[in-house]
Amino acid sequence: MWLLPARHCALIVVQHTYWLMTTPDLRVHVAVAVIVNPQQEVLLALRQVHQHQGDLWEFPGGKVESGETVYDALVRETQEELDVTITQATPLLQIQHDYDDKSVLLDVWQVSDYNGLPAGQEGQILRWCPVPELNPDDFPAANVAIIKALKGKIYP
Repeated sequence: MWLLPARHCALIVVQHTYWLMTTPDLRVHVAVAVIVNPQQEVLLALRQVHQHQGDLWEFPGGKVESGETVYDALVRETQEELDVTITQATPLLQIQHDYDDKSVLLDVWQVSDYNGLPAGQEGQILRWCPVPELNPDDFPAANVAIIKALKGKIYP
C-alpha cells in the first residue's frame, strides 16, 4: 500500500471500480519583482477585482511558464505589466502559501536596476509606497513575508 499526500491524490469511482490517481502539483509558480526606489518606496500594483485575491495590492510579477527560468519570467512579466526592462535582480526569498482555492510558490527577487518608467500596461493601478507604510492587511496573505523581509532589510 502506498500513502501519498492528499493534495496529490484523487479517488475516482467509475462503475464501482476504484482508481487512485496522482495529480500534478497544483502550485502556481510566480516570479515576483520587488522594486525599491532611492526614496525607499516600493512599487505596488492593485490586483483587479476579477482576479484571485482581487482589489488587494501586490508586488508586480506573474506566472513562470513551462521551460522558463524564474529570472526570464521576471523580465518578461515586468516588461508586459510595467513596460520596464530589468537589467539586474537577485533572489530575495521564496514563499509557499496555500489559499483555500489555490497554492502558490512565490519566487521573490530584489530588482536593483531597470530601464524605463513603470506604467500599468494591463489597466492596473500602480503606486510607490514608503516601506514603513506597507500594511499586510492590504495584501494577499502570501505577500506578508515579503513585507516583513523588506521592513527588516531596510529598517532593521
